[in-house]
Amino acid sequence: MRSSALALAALAAAAVSCANRTATLTGELKVWHKVTLTYQGPATSEEATPNPFRDYRLHVTFTHPASGVRYLVPGYWAADGNAAESSATAGNRWRVHFIPDREGEWRYEASFRQGPDVATSLEAEAGTPAAFDGARGSFQVGPSDKQPPDFRAKGLLKYTGEHYLRHAGNGEYFLKGGADSPENFLAYADFDDTWDADADSASYQGVGSFIHRYEPHLRDWRPGDPLWKGGKGKGIIGALNYLALKGMNSVYFLTYNLDGGDGRDTWMWTSPEVRDRYDVSKLDQWEIVFEHMDRLGILLHVVMQETENDRALGGGAGLNPIRRLYYRELVARFAHHLALIWNLGEENNTPDADRKEIARYIRRLDPYSHPITVHTHNNRAPGFYEGLLGDENFEAASIQSDMERYYADAIALRELSAKAGRKWAIFGDEQAPASHGVLPDADDPEHDRPRTLALWGNLMGGGSGVEWYFGSKFPHMDINCEDWRSRERMWDQTRHALEFFRQYLPFWEMEPASSLAEGNQVRVLAKPGQVYAVYLPRGGAVSLNLPPGSFDVAWYNPRTGGPLIPGKPPVASGGGLVSLGAPPADAAKDWAVLVRRR
Repeated sequence: MRSSALALAALAAAAVSCANRTATLTGELKVWHKVTLTYQGPATSEEATPNPFRDYRLHVTFTHPASGVRYLVPGYWAADGNAAESSATAGNRWRVHFIPDREGEWRYEASFRQGPDVATSLEAEAGTPAAFDGARGSFQVGPSDKQPPDFRAKGLLKYTGEHYLRHAGNGEYFLKGGADSPENFLAYADFDDTWDADADSASYQGVGSFIHRYEPHLRDWRPGDPLWKGGKGKGIIGALNYLALKGMNSVYFLTYNLDGGDGRDTWMWTSPEVRDRYDVSKLDQWEIVFEHMDRLGILLHVVMQETENDRALGGGAGLNPIRRLYYRELVARFAHHLALIWNLGEENNTPDADRKEIARYIRRLDPYSHPITVHTHNNRAPGFYEGLLGDENFEAASIQSDMERYYADAIALRELSAKAGRKWAIFGDEQAPASHGVLPDADDPEHDRPRTLALWGNLMGGGSGVEWYFGSKFPHMDINCEDWRSRERMWDQTRHALEFFRQYLPFWEMEPASSLAEGNQVRVLAKPGQVYAVYLPRGGAVSLNLPPGSFDVAWYNPRTGGPLIPGKPPVASGGGLVSLGAPPADAAKDWAVLVRRR
């Protein structure tokens, strides 16, 4: 072993002495498109010493001379540069991904350093220069040619100090609808070195040894969609195609569920026992899937750990070297995706001081300042976030609760975060009870509770949308869901709600204002004097307090969507409490009313 190590060290030294200082530039040179620089540097392997993940560090500074904008972007070791296809575990390619946010000339300069644990240092001069350190170049960027829902037509999804995230390119505000299950979405048989590493936890004993194949979605793969290694990937790509076809725009997934987690089938490392050496080919295959999500307009909700293992990685809850390396690899490999949320953990137990330290470290690494959140235990919001509100590195809530609480939790956290001086986006990301969540259509064909309490509850409370959790006791549940069609009606009802808000409401300018109305559990979202959304979870007649003037009144069916239905009467005269009438049909079912100044 010692002679092999010496030989590898000699090979690395030779590679450094003749390293090519000119980066290979790939990708479409357009605004919001991924641009990749690949350098030839030290030859190494996943098992080598020095450790290519810990003991080398690539950063590239990208500068836009015309504006003075500058980004410091972390890079990573990429084996042979084609590991998704070759499954290579060795090579001399070092890589960085960048998303330019404006047209014109961009210049870049590489910093490549070596030394013990240099990768996790934030100090510019840590370690010593190596190989292509200081290499420079430039390229020209033109406009994007993409159309929505492709995120390259919308731009980076950013926090802008409001209660809703916003795309930097077209200015569109974001409302989320998507899948919280399966949480082990990446436990997919076509990824390299992916299997069920252990018997499942007590909550999922009936699952046994399981790995995803997504065979029901093979029919949803389309010619021209990405694949790897001669035809792998059809199931997972088809599953995403289906979800996008239903109008959904978000998927929640874990990147680490070992060490007591529920699935024990998702990890980034070379084996379930290793924590500081990363499986390059597997992660390159993840990247193929994530790129397809960008094209489909599906946000990456990256959940970094879960309640069972949130003190296991490297030992303890704080920023030990193993945790630092984990966050750095996540950022270096995946932060270039345009719509991404970093979630510090599902049902998280770490102390607030540790959460803040971790979020601060991620924020310093991430050149694009993607929103950061942390997921709650059941029914703990809003108090769960008391120590984080106002912190400069948190931008969103990720709430688990009974569906009855979604509306009140959204209102409370809007108010509390605004009062703390940093407004949050409020997301509902799990529905209790954990055994049920959102049932399959066959077991709950109407989905009345998820629709009326969770979906419309969050949105009418000024929240930013929901992801649907599938529980642990019903078919296609939280860790063995193979077919997203099992909740097809729930996707449709989610799309109907999002279409109502996007098409008819300036929701980012509106506030919860249920005191303005009288009706059966009536809820109101208002831009006073201009536009009002009124939701009746149990139907019935409703009256609304309107200022003087004439207002158009129309009804919307949350169960089926479709066009607006003129009210009876279709115009209301303001100046006090005004009757909007009763629903046009199914008077005991839920309805929404749109009231707009003429």
